[in-house]
Amino acid sequence: MTVTDLPASSTRLELPPLKLGNITVPTPVVLAPMAGITNTAFRRLCREYGGGLYVSEMVTSRALVERTPESLRIIKHDDDEKVRSVQLYGVDPATVGKAVRMLVEEDRADHIDLNFGCPVAKVTRKGGGAALPWKTALFTAIVRTAVREAGRGNIPLTIKMRKGIDDDHLTYLEAGRIARDSGVAAVALHGRTASQFYSGQADWSAIARLRESLPDIPVLGNGDIWSAEDAIRMVRETGVDGVVIGRGCQGRPWLFGDLMAAFEGSESRHKPGLAEVSDSVYRHAQLLIDTFGDEDKALRDIRKHMAWYFKGYVVGGELRAKLSTVPTLEVLRSLLDQLDRDAAYPGPDAEGPRGRAGTPKRTALPDGWLNERALSPAQQAVIGAAELDVSGG
Repeated sequence: MTVTDLPASSTRLELPPLKLGNITVPTPVVLAPMAGITNTAFRRLCREYGGGLYVSEMVTSRALVERTPESLRIIKHDDDEKVRSVQLYGVDPATVGKAVRMLVEEDRADHIDLNFGCPVAKVTRKGGGAALPWKTALFTAIVRTAVREAGRGNIPLTIKMRKGIDDDHLTYLEAGRIARDSGVAAVALHGRTASQFYSGQADWSAIARLRESLPDIPVLGNGDIWSAEDAIRMVRETGVDGVVIGRGCQGRPWLFGDLMAAFEGSESRHKPGLAEVSDSVYRHAQLLIDTFGDEDKALRDIRKHMAWYFKGYVVGGELRAKLSTVPTLEVLRSLLDQLDRDAAYPGPDAEGPRGRAGTPKRTALPDGWLNERALSPAQQAVIGAAELDVSGG
């Protein structure tokens, strides 16, 4: 597919279903795994609005192999999730291989994604996430091992990555070719470096270059998609086979309805009034209680979503403060009942960027990490510590 093959309308786009091995995703949209966000509760909300592939929160391979309760919770899926998608993070080929083997042998996933894009210091400082593709042999070994193990169950394996560590240490084209040659089903690129974090603008031209360099497998684009129109524009400018949605859906699970409409050629867009937003917040809290089995934990979790849900809507400062510290489902109900349920959709004020962008900063790396592409003995010892017994990031 080339950009010139696409229709001229700025609000409509017809794109073929996304093929990932033996899986067909009719709407070529992927929910990006986000720590503390894309649990079963949020995935269900998004699925109720539109189609796509909904990936769980990132789980570390060591935690999964050691069967920590939190890792097993993270990979749990609702019975009606048609494609059980899990994202793994790891730095040791053997441990990643064991984690993939566990998912395959115990029938816990239908699709597996590997994380090579995390920019968080606790991960990159140990050589993981977005720092890892710089070490070519290590990256190759992890991807090949994971593909081999996933293949035993005919499960497609994909990777998600960034452009590189910084503008002087870009890895995405080489990593994409290595992944393709290793047998991955698709490659997703976030058009930022690790040092950018989420600041500035995503470099869609890099996504286009990756698409051009990998004509024989699906390439997905990620970064700065805040609306269906953004997704359409990304496909036109880059030629990608699908889009990955991260922060754009925070507080806006209905974005997946907009995306499905756009990819089906409809100009219909979801514009919820305050009543519908209120109902979504309450349902989200109820689903979180089901997810955690603990009302206190669920209500602590829903608090971080409040600013995202009510961005642009008229909600008094005192009420916003109370919502951000809501202690129980009963109190949440009483606070939501104070909203003006007749208030209409506020338009552009409710759209656009959301979540913390951070600021550009030097990526935390192991000593001497950028000196050469191969691992030194000291780095080999240090990198094992990146197999943190935690998840997320």
